[in-house]
Amino acid sequence: MGNKVSEVLYKIRPYLLMVFLQFGSAGMYIISMVTLNHGMNRYVLIVYRNAIAALVLAPFALFLERKTRPKMTFPVFLQIMALACLEPILDQGFTYLGMQYTSASFTSAIMNAVPSVTFVIAVILRLERIRINEIRSQAKVVGTLVTFGGALLMTLYKGPLLHLISSTNATHHGNAALSDKHWLAGTLLILVGCVSWSAFYILQSITIKKYPAELSLSSLICLAGAIQSLAIALVVAHHPSAWAVGWDTRLLAPVYTGIISSGITYYVQGLVMKTRGPVFVTAFNPLCMIIVAALGSIILAEKIYLGSIIGGIIIAIGLYSVVWGKSKDYSSQEPASMAQKELPITAIDGSNKMVTFNASTKSELSG
Repeated sequence: MGNKVSEVLYKIRPYLLMVFLQFGSAGMYIISMVTLNHGMNRYVLIVYRNAIAALVLAPFALFLERKTRPKMTFPVFLQIMALACLEPILDQGFTYLGMQYTSASFTSAIMNAVPSVTFVIAVILRLERIRINEIRSQAKVVGTLVTFGGALLMTLYKGPLLHLISSTNATHHGNAALSDKHWLAGTLLILVGCVSWSAFYILQSITIKKYPAELSLSSLICLAGAIQSLAIALVVAHHPSAWAVGWDTRLLAPVYTGIISSGITYYVQGLVMKTRGPVFVTAFNPLCMIIVAALGSIILAEKIYLGSIIGGIIIAIGLYSVVWGKSKDYSSQEPASMAQKELPITAIDGSNKMVTFNASTKSELSG
């Protein structure tokens, strides 16, 4: 009896871990939104978030990769600085601002378009090949078009307001007028964040080949991101009160995103991917969107529009099409030399957690 229970738990463990992981990712959106609504400067939040993430990852990197970590070179250093600019600075900065102008649920839905944007950039740079006569390439192309169609629908069409979950919480009411007024601008800012995040993946796939120490690279990117965002934050938030933290969301947000979104997420996704692969992890991403929509309505009193729901569903369909096409890439019998030339699909979640795989190389980065 005990062996059967253990066997069942072993089989369902990856599913339970991924569900819990999506709840953790959803918490990042909600907590960050509450903190930003309470007046915390987004660049100060980025500084604290990446500094804590670097502190969390550094001990593991120093201990686990002490014998395998390659020497730092100047080209790799420049790439790390560029990676820190693309993800912690541009992606997080634009995404946080866009989220303030729209909503947490809207942002989490748009972020599901990142794999499709990455695919387009990879094709432009000839890092990804399209064989239009093959079904897997057709699936990736169609999925990308469907994803962009969903994002366009969410940008241009709000539709009627839906009262799916009532809430008496007024946390977000003061920001509702701002969200309605700057909805289009907020959407464009989130899309800029998507492009920055996708460009991060492209450069990451190049850097990890030159510096194949995933934990160390993650720590260095977070550290560089903290330093760069500190320089910006000192200019835009030079008043000491902007840096003050207390026993509230100003402390909870950076600690949560640094430890949960970077530390625990890093470990759990890596653990699941060893047995199930990146496609399995990516398939759970839309669950985060659903959780954020529910929690955002209850905790933040966010408005949910018909256009957001329809667009989110379309983006999820497009995501699954791209993921399915990439899963066929993994299972294909192409020579390894051909497979290495293709940019791998990226498993993402709301925590800005990056995990990239290809047929011969595995890398994980937390931003």
